[in-house]
Amino acid sequence: MRSVAAVVALVVCVHAGLWSLLQRQQAVANIDAPLASVSYSPYAQSQHPDYGDRPTPEQIRADLKILSPYTNTIRTYSSTGGGELVPAIAAEFGLKVTLGIWIDKNEARNEREIQSAIALARRYTNINAIVVGNETTLRADKTIDELKALIQRVKRMSPVPVTTGEIWTVWRDHPELASAVDFIAAHILEYWVGIPAEKVVDETIAHYNKLRAIHPGKRIVIAEFGWPSAGYNMLKANPGRIEQATVLRDFISRAEAYGIDYNIIEAFDQPWKTNEGGVGMYWGMFDASRHAKFSWAGLVNDPDHWKLGGLAVLLGLLLSLPILARSNATFGEAVTLAVAANVVGAWFATIFAFWQTHYFVLGAAFALGLGIVLLIPLAAIALARIEEIAAIAFGRGPRRLIAAALPAPDGFAPTVSIHVPAHREPPDMLKATLDAVARLDYPNFECVVVINNTPDPTFWRPIEEHCRTLGERFKFIHDDNVAGYKAGALRLALAHTAADAEIIGVIDADYVVRPDWLKDLVPAFVDAKVGMIQAPQDHRDGERTVMHHAMNGEYAGFFDIGMVQRNEANAIIVHGTMCLIRRAALNSAGGWSSDTIVEDCDLGLLVLEQGWQIHYTNRRYGHGLLPDTFDAFKKQRHRWAYGGFQILQKHWRHLLPRVGGLTREQKREFGVGWLNWLGAEAIGVVVAILNLVWVPVVAFAGIAIPDMILTLPILAAFVVTFAHFIALYRLRVAISFGQMMAAVVAAMSVQWTVARAVGYGIWKESLPFMRTAKGGATSKGPDFPAFWEAVLGALLLIGAVIVVATNYKQIHEINIFALVLVVQSLPFLAAVAIGALEASRFNNFAYWHGIKARIALPGRAVVAKAPVDQKSVVSNQ
Repeated sequence: MRSVAAVVALVVCVHAGLWSLLQRQQAVANIDAPLASVSYSPYAQSQHPDYGDRPTPEQIRADLKILSPYTNTIRTYSSTGGGELVPAIAAEFGLKVTLGIWIDKNEARNEREIQSAIALARRYTNINAIVVGNETTLRADKTIDELKALIQRVKRMSPVPVTTGEIWTVWRDHPELASAVDFIAAHILEYWVGIPAEKVVDETIAHYNKLRAIHPGKRIVIAEFGWPSAGYNMLKANPGRIEQATVLRDFISRAEAYGIDYNIIEAFDQPWKTNEGGVGMYWGMFDASRHAKFSWAGLVNDPDHWKLGGLAVLLGLLLSLPILARSNATFGEAVTLAVAANVVGAWFATIFAFWQTHYFVLGAAFALGLGIVLLIPLAAIALARIEEIAAIAFGRGPRRLIAAALPAPDGFAPTVSIHVPAHREPPDMLKATLDAVARLDYPNFECVVVINNTPDPTFWRPIEEHCRTLGERFKFIHDDNVAGYKAGALRLALAHTAADAEIIGVIDADYVVRPDWLKDLVPAFVDAKVGMIQAPQDHRDGERTVMHHAMNGEYAGFFDIGMVQRNEANAIIVHGTMCLIRRAALNSAGGWSSDTIVEDCDLGLLVLEQGWQIHYTNRRYGHGLLPDTFDAFKKQRHRWAYGGFQILQKHWRHLLPRVGGLTREQKREFGVGWLNWLGAEAIGVVVAILNLVWVPVVAFAGIAIPDMILTLPILAAFVVTFAHFIALYRLRVAISFGQMMAAVVAAMSVQWTVARAVGYGIWKESLPFMRTAKGGATSKGPDFPAFWEAVLGALLLIGAVIVVATNYKQIHEINIFALVLVVQSLPFLAAVAIGALEASRFNNFAYWHGIKARIALPGRAVVAKAPVDQKSVVSNQ
């Protein structure tokens, strides 16, 4: 434990060191004197200029008290709605006011604004100018001529100079507007045209000089200059606190040196500016809580960097604490788990910082909250997969695994009753199964064959005759009124089991067992605590087609990776076939239950809850048949997933702390296992559908949420899942690289199927048991087996194209969002690929062998394998 603690401490220290190295600092000119002018809108965080509560004198006074040390002048944008209070209070602090008149299409309001501004200018001597309208022509609220008329009207009544605020190109292109004002108030906000922060000051001064050349002798004021501290990028312009501080300090220093009149936008963040994309709320020198975002002297850095770093390191440490309970963890395991925990800790800290430094309307807050709720289980799943990688790649080898034949004590050969349930199974296939049982190298066994609910005699009469041929060890039962599906058939078999049978063996109707199955594994029952022994499923028709080759590789991963690891905690998933059960354990668990459609998994968990030991071997003692078609493969997976959800509903209380029956390790394995399988697939589909719904919002409403804190974790989870699959297959599964990649596709192809099963589990109490079509008798149906996957996959790809094509501002988050859509389409496209493969000539191995023959070197003989005839496979066993 000390060594593990030392590793955790080392990783935490490295994490802290990385935060130190990643701290951004930049030397910029110091600003010692007050700023020439700063834009001020007197609205608090929850206020809006068009509705709601009005600013109070106390509120404005508190704001101007904060601003007075930083500037000599403030520029306002409205003379009503609270703006009329500003000049008098500004005078208390010795501040001049450039008074704004808000002009839009509301003529009644425009008139009130004009009258109020004229009255204020005549009353307060600290008003030094009036600005009629703010980017009025840019918003198309007024034409140039209409705006000129308003300016001229105000000039006739105003005791101070009059102008209007427009972007610099308007002044460049409309000299007639310049002739109507007393001075030019040009807005030069290069963020909006995508100029990078390091070039913005040079560009701004260049635009200023162009205006001077166009309007010689005219006073020119840069009436708006600024940079946002947060939000989304605009082309190459990236917002940020350090960028904001650097740009403002550099500009002010050079403006003072060149004698340029300027006004900085703005004093305080304005959370109501949701109409200005993702950055409208973040132009303030102070945040909405009136806290300074940066210092005007010294190195420019993020003042919250170490708050965020400290939180990330603390969370990383807390998430690493469970590693200390793994006293047998190796150095590699501890390092891997600690690094993963600290990465997740940093992500949580980033979410917290995002929440603290951004402003949210209800919809944005809901989207962020929902995204985090969905991503937290994905993070837990990713950590579980990383833990499995660490255990297999760096941990100690399996200790409970039955890796070889077990020696039998002298005279130990308890009677075994082998049960073979069958429902409408091909007789030739079932005969091959019974022939293999007859060849078992074990002295004391019987075989009970139950054909249930199969009235057609062509299915059961040949088996009845075959059992007679095989001798008295084989008992044949045919009953067409069995309730409870496969569990009911197994209960019937148990009722006809020999009284002295101590061990029950269960095999599916398609399984051909090896002669040494019982001889090798029954000795494990010498230990009175052992209740079950499970051997893996395997298949003898994996080379039937390319599709079956992929399926077989996918199955192998579960039995060579997951089952081996779960066995270390005495927590395997019992899967029925190739299973040996102590009769006493079966009875103590209440026998085979029909309240789920996965009676085998249910029984296994019940046996564990009774305190029995279950052992696993990954040696292949039997080979069955794969599902005939992709549709059958999906239906089988749907039954397993739906049944898994049923078991979770039935047994979840046994996973709670302080509830007896299961050990802590067993509870963890089953809890994480269900989350890893059912949760990952269901959440993946839900997130993909939600992202699809969000596509038109991103593409056409100009809202770029989700942020990178939501999109990057989805990509990271995909990378972890892929790395988990590849790494563990290479370490544990003895298949070729090509079959492994085909298994990846097969594994992804059932995401929609598993998610649908979870949905059915939530909304439907029960589904009928569906037999998996095997034996080569079932051909592909007329319908495409991946129709809905094709629809969803196509929509995700189209969505990705749309958001990229409409991303005129080249916002990074939107491009990442498009990449997420592409990644999320892969499981759906995998199903489409297998469905298309099944119907094509490429599914036949003979086609690929033919290609190999054609590209072989001249004169070199290549023998192409003939396609496998499934009937011959069955009959030759």
